[in-house]
Amino acid sequence: MRSLVTEFRSFSWCARLLMVQQFTINTAFYMLMPYLAVHLADGVGMAAWAVGLVLGVRNFTQQGMFLVGGTLADRLGHKPTIMAGCLLRTAGFGLLGFVDALPALVVASAATGFAGALFNPAVRACLAQEAGERRVEAFAAFNVFYQAGMFVGPLVGLALLATDFRLVCSVAAALFLALTVVQLRLLPGRNGSASGGSGGVLTDWRSVVRNRPFLLFSLAMIGSYVLSFQVYLALPLQAHRVAPGSGDAVTTALFAVSAAVAVVGQLRITAWARARWSAQRAIVHGIALMGAAFVPLVVTDAVVDRRSGLLDWILELLSLFTAVALLGLGTATVYPFEMDTVVSLADGRLVATHYGLYNTVSGLGITLGNLVTGAVWDAAHSLGHPELSWAALAATGALCAGCVALLVRSGRLNPRREPEPLAVVS
Repeated sequence: MRSLVTEFRSFSWCARLLMVQQFTINTAFYMLMPYLAVHLADGVGMAAWAVGLVLGVRNFTQQGMFLVGGTLADRLGHKPTIMAGCLLRTAGFGLLGFVDALPALVVASAATGFAGALFNPAVRACLAQEAGERRVEAFAAFNVFYQAGMFVGPLVGLALLATDFRLVCSVAAALFLALTVVQLRLLPGRNGSASGGSGGVLTDWRSVVRNRPFLLFSLAMIGSYVLSFQVYLALPLQAHRVAPGSGDAVTTALFAVSAAVAVVGQLRITAWARARWSAQRAIVHGIALMGAAFVPLVVTDAVVDRRSGLLDWILELLSLFTAVALLGLGTATVYPFEMDTVVSLADGRLVATHYGLYNTVSGLGITLGNLVTGAVWDAAHSLGHPELSWAALAATGALCAGCVALLVRSGRLNPRREPEPLAVVS
């Protein structure tokens, strides 16, 4: 904790504000969203298809509009885009707690999703600009606050749910409104990182899409996002399979372990990796570790008979928690170097737009990857070989690491020139 405080104080006050802001954003988001589906189904009485529609609209709107949000950040500046996103999420979260008609809930969900598309690329581009040559360290510290918010949010939400779901929505909306006020007063009004050309938005988008090294890197990294998302999909399914009747408790413990790895170990992991590897090699080794995280589950599901006794049940749980810890370790290794690589490949131009497209590609990849993972899970269990689903995920990690390694070897990911400092808007 002392090292985190020291590292945190070493950054500019604007970078520190962005880190604390991200903690607040994640706390507010995760205190509400994990419980929204149950509220819509049980509290509002909506059919399952309607619940899926409301949740799907939020995800689709956010993933589909990341590029637009990044472009607005580059064109209008980081500050107004971040503020607009937080203000829009204030309205969206407020509506979610106080309306029960499907059209109104869809509008609220869309507003919540578009809000994320507005501030996510802008926050990362702003942090990269503030950090300068210390981007890797800044994103490592940023991830600590990010993961801490993901951990604290559901706990706060669960406590507030004892009173009323409307209270959860009201507190979450109030936090985003408070962020908007803080940003208005404290966030510096710096420009984005657009090229300044007169070609328009389509010209900017063509420039980003034609950035072949960036596009190849974005595609190669899809597998890493599919793997990291399994803490929400395959690993909870395994928790319920291994511990029927206690699956929710085991899943909560898995989330705690995943968050703890980042919160406690992120700075040490980043420093250790940076002392030994280049940024690109750290990404390769981190993804390889993410894939290897599923190997213990391959072994136990292949050789352990869950009906044979307490020892086998303990082995299953140990392999599950080992997988989560290794997955968290690999993700923590990759993240700061990955974010830094996006800036390097952007060549300091249209950074938020690059982040926006990168988020869109990864989001679409997660959606497709989840469909494939679910299908493989069902097929593997119907065949009586559940280990095949874990083997497929391990192979995904190896393939993803191999693709990034090929890009490194070809020199496509070599850092380019650093961006020049941008002027402050008066």
